[in-house]
Amino acid sequence: MPKEPRKTVAQNRKARHDFFIDEVFEAGMELFGTEVKSIRLGKCNMRDCYAVIQSGQLVVQGLHISPYEKGNVYNRDPMRPKRLLMHKSEIRKLGQEVMTRGMALVPLSIYLKGGRMKLELGLCRGKKLYDKRQDIKQRDDRREMERHFRESTRA
Repeated sequence: MPKEPRKTVAQNRKARHDFFIDEVFEAGMELFGTEVKSIRLGKCNMRDCYAVIQSGQLVVQGLHISPYEKGNVYNRDPMRPKRLLMHKSEIRKLGQEVMTRGMALVPLSIYLKGGRMKLELGLCRGKKLYDKRQDIKQRDDRREMERHFRESTRA
């Protein structure tokens, strides 16, 4: 059976800049119909969202899903906490990592997989300012090398 392509709907670009991502997990999202329609239109903001474990459940906070324009009374609060769906053993493992190693659970992207909304969740460590500068320097060096390579192949 061919693997279905995943259609990325929203990304948290700032997360890859601010954190070292150690592990990536896939979680389902418990959403209402108007929220799904709004996400499919790309009307969601992942800028300041994070995930926490509350009473054995994984919850994402700060994920803003704009109200669906044709949803009228069925629209929900855009900033309401959304429950993530994962196996209990995975949630326990994430809880232990967060408590013992002081890591953060950061949502990286939202995508469609087989007609269902999935959230890519990263187990992350925070970057210091000098780490960010080092990443920028490496990116600039790589660009410079590619530019020189292109110019040398033209001649």
